[in-house]
Amino acid sequence: MTSPSPLPPTSPRRASRTSSRASSTYRDTGGHAPLTPSRLWQSHGPGSSPEDHTSTHSQDCRESSTDEPGYSPRTNPVSFEEDGIHPLLPNRAIPIEDSADAQVEGALEEPPIEEVDERTRLLESYNRGPGCGADPCTHGTLSPRPASPNSPASVDSQYQFGKRHNISTAHNHERGGSGSSRGYSYNGLLSVEGLLGRGNNTKKMSTTQLLAKRAGVKSTRMMYLSYYVPITNWASQYKWSYLKGDLIAALTMASFYIPMALSYASNLGHIPPINGLYSFVFNPLIYAFLGTCPQMVVGPEAAGSLLVGSVVRTSVDIGHSRDEDAEMHARIAGVVTGMAGAVIFVAGLTRLGFLDSVLSRPFLRGFISAIGFVILVDQLIPEMGLNEEAKRIGGVSHGSSVDKIVFLVEHVGSAHGLTTAVSFASFAIIMVCRTLKRRLQPRFPSVAYIPDRFIVVALSAVFAWAFRWDKKGLEILGDVKSSTGSPFPFHWPFVPSYMKHVREAMSTSFLIALLGFFESSVAAKALGGGEGRTGEGLQGMTLSANRELIALGVANLIGGCFMALPAFGGYGRSKVNASTGGRTPMSSIFLSLITIICVLFLLPYFYYLPKGVLSAMVSVVAYSLIEECPHDIKFFIKIRGVSELALMFLIFGATIFYSLPLGVALGMGLSILSLIRHATKPRIQILGKVPGTSVFENAEDNPRSLEFIEGCLIVKIPEPLTFANTGDLKNRLSRLEATGSTNAHPALPRIRPVEHNKNIIFDVHGVTALDGSGTQVLTEIVEGYIDRGVRVFFCRVPARGTPIYTLFEKSGIVETCGGPDHFVGSVEEALKMTELDNADNWYTDHPNEEEA
Repeated sequence: MTSPSPLPPTSPRRASRTSSRASSTYRDTGGHAPLTPSRLWQSHGPGSSPEDHTSTHSQDCRESSTDEPGYSPRTNPVSFEEDGIHPLLPNRAIPIEDSADAQVEGALEEPPIEEVDERTRLLESYNRGPGCGADPCTHGTLSPRPASPNSPASVDSQYQFGKRHNISTAHNHERGGSGSSRGYSYNGLLSVEGLLGRGNNTKKMSTTQLLAKRAGVKSTRMMYLSYYVPITNWASQYKWSYLKGDLIAALTMASFYIPMALSYASNLGHIPPINGLYSFVFNPLIYAFLGTCPQMVVGPEAAGSLLVGSVVRTSVDIGHSRDEDAEMHARIAGVVTGMAGAVIFVAGLTRLGFLDSVLSRPFLRGFISAIGFVILVDQLIPEMGLNEEAKRIGGVSHGSSVDKIVFLVEHVGSAHGLTTAVSFASFAIIMVCRTLKRRLQPRFPSVAYIPDRFIVVALSAVFAWAFRWDKKGLEILGDVKSSTGSPFPFHWPFVPSYMKHVREAMSTSFLIALLGFFESSVAAKALGGGEGRTGEGLQGMTLSANRELIALGVANLIGGCFMALPAFGGYGRSKVNASTGGRTPMSSIFLSLITIICVLFLLPYFYYLPKGVLSAMVSVVAYSLIEECPHDIKFFIKIRGVSELALMFLIFGATIFYSLPLGVALGMGLSILSLIRHATKPRIQILGKVPGTSVFENAEDNPRSLEFIEGCLIVKIPEPLTFANTGDLKNRLSRLEATGSTNAHPALPRIRPVEHNKNIIFDVHGVTALDGSGTQVLTEIVEGYIDRGVRVFFCRVPARGTPIYTLFEKSGIVETCGGPDHFVGSVEEALKMTELDNADNWYTDHPNEEEA
């Protein structure tokens, strides 16, 4: 006597058996049970779509409205209208049929009842509430209602919550065609709104054009012009009340930064001092026309000026220019500035505004701190009056910071006393004033107007003239004039004879552009669009990274034609502008005009400026570049950011001990490698269930507090799948199947039993983008599982009709998995589907065990 075949743990009653059991809709699932229950089984099947709830909900509502004595569905049948769908209730108006003469113009106001269009029928059919049959429906706005076949829900997504909708064409209604007037066309609604053309005589409108029409915009050309040329926007909003603040802010900035520009050009850029002023003549003016941040002021910065100086020194070292050839040095600076402007301009045209996020914070902090240290050491030589000694020895000015420190220690006894005293005293006074202003400004905002640096510079020049310090060995600025004799000489930087300098400056110009744009982005984001906290400022000045690239690129291209230093938005300078009353770009225009006046009429008064004082002002800026470094180091130590600290110190050390170009190349190379590594690393996760809930979490975070489903491997893909991160996806999945962790070493043997991988569930909610390479890899993975007899399910897939689902269909993933029923709305539903498949397989293996 043969023993009976084993039965499932619970004897199921099967409603029906069909050959297409694997792809059925599973309406009656209470009788199925898996071979090994996962304790997730419930008495009902997978959740159905909102459309499937309609019949139940509609019947409940009708029953609740007919609970009256003597009522019986047999004696009181429900009457239906002509379409056979909508119940005929008292006091219900019969819809007006579509008129052949109706003219739909896409007007924004509702038409009168005599001219009912498709939008009116849409609203009427919704308010009539076919979802429950009661008039009015009391189940709230979110009551389940059957979607029209032409609605986006049914057209774009036929597979919702693991169920396939039975699309009927009986309700399709197109103008000029047959069918019930209750059906509505989604395209017809769009044509009413003007988004789609109406026949062949109506021009198709874009979304922007439609919204502009709604907003009452008379001319879209002027709208675009005010967006891309912001001066056409803010100039019409300018008020006389802004004038005083803008003018005072410009005067304050001029007193601070015109002497600073002279220092940057002569001490850092190694070019004539007047070329530093050109950066405040052209760049702020151009940015005022094209920039999107009203309160940001562009000008030369210490880091960019130092990088220009490094190119000039390199040109001297390789023999392309002489050390005393100031005109050639200025032209080299123009080439560097023009190339930086070209790079950033092309980046704006190609919409690369995200480039400010390419460089990591450790790289920027390490590099900027190294630049500050290099500047401090460089300025000690002129501050101590050792320029002539450095020239006599030779090689010091072109050496590393370590070489210069050694030189200073060895020749400290040769320092010029008067120069050292004036320089260090100026540095001390500026630092004390800077600290006092920081502490007093919250209580006394007017201290921001005190031009402490201008006072120091002016007094030092007066003292040098009065006491004839130049006769006592103090080095002064001397004649400040253009090398060509013209106040604003023009030289196109991209002539063939300058190609040798272009090759030298290529990498440096790119770094200048990247650093400048990064600092400009920080300043722009901190300042905002200039509308003010109470809305009293300029309106409609929206920040745009791509338009910022265009504005800064054009400004530096024009500046390069006049051999100016690279100029970008500086946070400190822009903060001074905002705190001293500047509200609009007019402060930048005033700054340009003041600088032009200085170039044309005030240059002789700069003759007695001590170079040591200008060096002291640069040293203050260098100190500000370094002072934030300890805070970042402390933070990374606190969070144990070993890799960040290593990157910072590596860049700092390479710049200090060797050269600035090496620090630049090393830092950029490591940052790009880190970015590529981050982008190409798959981040798949194995999920486990939180006991007592329907929540699934990353099992590797806390595996002991989660339940694992027997026979199932639940994999979450929380990121887009592209060519970059799918190269190693197969290996990561194999490691996950074998060990249950992506962090395990590949040398480990298999720990996870093969039986636990009979069902693979992919949670792809995080896959917001999918390219061809990613689709191909995913297809190969699915085919590999199917060939091994593993069932594959996908949950939380984008709706049908979306680009991602379309790729799933065209690549064959949907068909390979077993059809659309293997694409469900949640992990819970996917688990129920696996149990149904297990039950079907059991009955397939035991055909004689079906109960009557």
